[in-house]
Amino acid sequence: MSLIVLAPGVQATLQAAPRERLRHLGIPSAGPADAVSMAIANRLVGNAPHAVAIEITHGPAAFQFETPLHFALCGAVATATLDGEPVEHDQTLIANRGATLSISPFQSGARLYLAVSGTLGAQIDLGSASTYLPAALGGHYGRALKPGDSLEVSDVFTPPIIRTPINLQNPPTHSFILRAVPGPDAPEEMHTLAQTDFTITHRASRMGLELEGALPDMPSHQNRPSASVLPGAMQITPSGRGFLLGPDAQTTGGYPHLLQVIRADRHLIGQIRPGDRLRFLMRDQAKAEAALAAKQALLGTWLEGFRL
Repeated sequence: MSLIVLAPGVQATLQAAPRERLRHLGIPSAGPADAVSMAIANRLVGNAPHAVAIEITHGPAAFQFETPLHFALCGAVATATLDGEPVEHDQTLIANRGATLSISPFQSGARLYLAVSGTLGAQIDLGSASTYLPAALGGHYGRALKPGDSLEVSDVFTPPIIRTPINLQNPPTHSFILRAVPGPDAPEEMHTLAQTDFTITHRASRMGLELEGALPDMPSHQNRPSASVLPGAMQITPSGRGFLLGPDAQTTGGYPHLLQVIRADRHLIGQIRPGDRLRFLMRDQAKAEAALAAKQALLGTWLEGFRL
């Protein structure tokens, strides 16, 4: 039983649970860039939140079902058809043997998740099946998917037909607001960031996003000795631009660390694409914790066992 990759889009990888407790060894977490969208796609086909799914970047993409499967799409906004007939996101769908799923270039958002009612075969490295391209870990031979790849699907089952609740449907647009707390190198004028609109440049990947916009003056001689950093950290580079770290980013860095996107909003970074607009809302630690508890409670009403 298999799923054939006909076209992977700009980049498609297999993602699952992130690698945990390995950052002190220099191993990034990887995992889905938008963990919420992947968890919802998996829920729609009866899988656990971090079951292996396909993360498609930008599109266009196409896949052929070599066995009957239930599947679901969640994340970026795109037009999808099954053998030429339109299909919707955020619901359980059925593909017959030989059916072709075609996905258009994305209209908004950067990543779309395809989950199927079974276990997608993936190699497990360092405790996770998630692909980490720089070190060729996990996924499909540690690399991005390419045309002709055959993805094995085992333990196929028939889930109920369901839809994502309306209050959990949040299709991305071209403007984002992320809540953040000050980083360890935040200057006193940090509050001005809340009045700044940033634009994402074409330097955008799972490693991170380059931001163009007014930032505090941090001369290059203020670079720090390398210290630990996490996804969601925004550093300022010697060029004077911000760089917002993603799931595949390095574990340490020496550029000034201006802010940290709060955990409740970190999944949104995975849907930001070049040309999108971004603004930060500065919060203190107490408000960040309250926001995480509120979003976790909301997601927990439908995504059992999922943790941000």
